[in-house]
Amino acid sequence: MIVSASRRTDIPAFYGEWFARRLQAGFCLAPNPFNPRQVARVGLSASEVEALVFWTRNPRPFMKHLPALEERGIPFLFLFTLLDAPRLFEPHAPQPAVSLRTFCDLAARIGPERVVWRYDPIVLSTATDCDYHCRAFERIATRLQGATRRCIVSLFEPYKKVRLRLAGLARSGFELLAPRDRDMELLLRHMAACSASNHMVLQSCAQEMDLEALGIVRGACIDAELLSKISGRVIATPKDPCQRTHCACVASKDIGMYDTCLFGCAYCYATSSFARARENFKRHDPNGPALLPLLGAVEMQLPLL
Repeated sequence: MIVSASRRTDIPAFYGEWFARRLQAGFCLAPNPFNPRQVARVGLSASEVEALVFWTRNPRPFMKHLPALEERGIPFLFLFTLLDAPRLFEPHAPQPAVSLRTFCDLAARIGPERVVWRYDPIVLSTATDCDYHCRAFERIATRLQGATRRCIVSLFEPYKKVRLRLAGLARSGFELLAPRDRDMELLLRHMAACSASNHMVLQSCAQEMDLEALGIVRGACIDAELLSKISGRVIATPKDPCQRTHCACVASKDIGMYDTCLFGCAYCYATSSFARARENFKRHDPNGPALLPLLGAVEMQLPLL
């Protein structure tokens, strides 16, 4: 079983102490996001977990727990989201210079193969047009040379709740722009060239179109091939049927919960209410078996994947 920590929230940034204690306990509880009364008991021992995948914008608070994680012999990697978006979009994310230092420090600690850069999502707007992304991507890629081997990019998916949230920023002079084929082609070619010149493979995430002609290979965030490489053993896990049609990720068990991240990114699909996320954070007990207290839940035994 591969454990994802987490598509739904930033565990390394905000819940690292909780995860470290659950690792010591050997399990955690993860509710079904569509039926919170159903709760899976997820084993976290080396005999149960083939690999751990951390999704984060700021792993710095969690880095003190890396020795304990390594002692248990569980292979792991970090998917590190690093953009240079306006504060309008990312009001509480670390400043890019801080994130760059953290990224490089983490890569120096665990190796560049195990820190994957996510430039995601690419939001086209009056504040962040194609030229903006060209400059931002090149600036970050240059700084990350030698600190990672791959970068994953994806275009913004205009889910309804996110589209409405972004529309609320109109008073700040913000407006979403429709992608224009020629401009997008130039942007993606530039990204591919920047990646290659900085010794990175550029991969797409859940994109319907084939971008290989532009120098971008179809990729997966939870990638069995990469996890097999870093673990030294074959991880033969099927494609995740619960993800989007064009997502190439293999199956994993996510232990996070929605509406618990405090970064407040305007384009975030995992948070429907920033106020609710702040209230949920106050309810969090680092000694609890799940991220949040579970009321009236029925524990289910999780089948191994």
